[in-house]
Amino acid sequence: MTEKIRVLIADDHAIIRQGLKQILSDTEDLEVTGEADGGVPAVQMIREHQYDVVLMDVSMPDRNGIDSLKMIRKENPRLPVLMLSMHPEEQYAIRALRAGAAGYLSKQGAPEQLVTAIRQVASGKKFVSAAVAEELANSIGEDFDKPAHEKLSDREYQTLCMISSGKTLTQIAEQLNLSVKTVSVYRARLLEKMKLRNNAELTHYGLKHGLVE
Repeated sequence: MTEKIRVLIADDHAIIRQGLKQILSDTEDLEVTGEADGGVPAVQMIREHQYDVVLMDVSMPDRNGIDSLKMIRKENPRLPVLMLSMHPEEQYAIRALRAGAAGYLSKQGAPEQLVTAIRQVASGKKFVSAAVAEELANSIGEDFDKPAHEKLSDREYQTLCMISSGKTLTQIAEQLNLSVKTVSVYRARLLEKMKLRNNAELTHYGLKHGLVE
C-alpha cells in the first residue's frame, strides 16, 4: 500500500477547512493530519509534527499567509507550501511564488485541480494554473512595464490593499501585528513609490486595479 501524503490545512475559516478536508477524504493517497486556524499555530504545528504538504490561506488575521510561508521556508526549506486564496490569481500568485510557495490556487478552482496540485508539489514539482503561468510570463518583462503596485514590497502591498479596503492605520497595525508607527512608514513609502499624495488617491488606485480585499 502506498504511503499517504500528509496534509496540514491552515485557514482561519472552519467551513473552508471542513470543505477542503471533505475533498481530500475522498482521495485514497491524501490524508489531512493537521488543521490550524491561523499562521502562528500552523508554524507551531509544523515544528511539532511531520507533514508532506501545507495548504495555506493567503489572508489570515493573526499572521499573513505570505509571512507564515517565509517563516516555514526558513525553518523547513523542503516542505512544499501550496497557497490558497479568495483573491484573483493575478493579485497574489507571483508574490507567493517569489516568497517560496510551491504553488498557488484560487479557492474557486475545481476540487480535481486541488488534488492534482497537492500530488504535484508533494513530488517536488511546482504547480501553477494556466492563468498564473500567463502572469509569470508577463512578469518577465522590463520593470518599467509593470504597474506601480508590483514594485512594492510585500508589506507595502499589504498596506495598500488594506487602505484601499477602507481600513485605518490602527486596524492595519492590529491585523499585521505591527505598531501604528511602522504601518505609517509603509504608507509613506508606498505613496512615494507610487507618486500618490493621500489615502483617497491610494483607494482610487486600489479600486481601479482590483486590489480591494
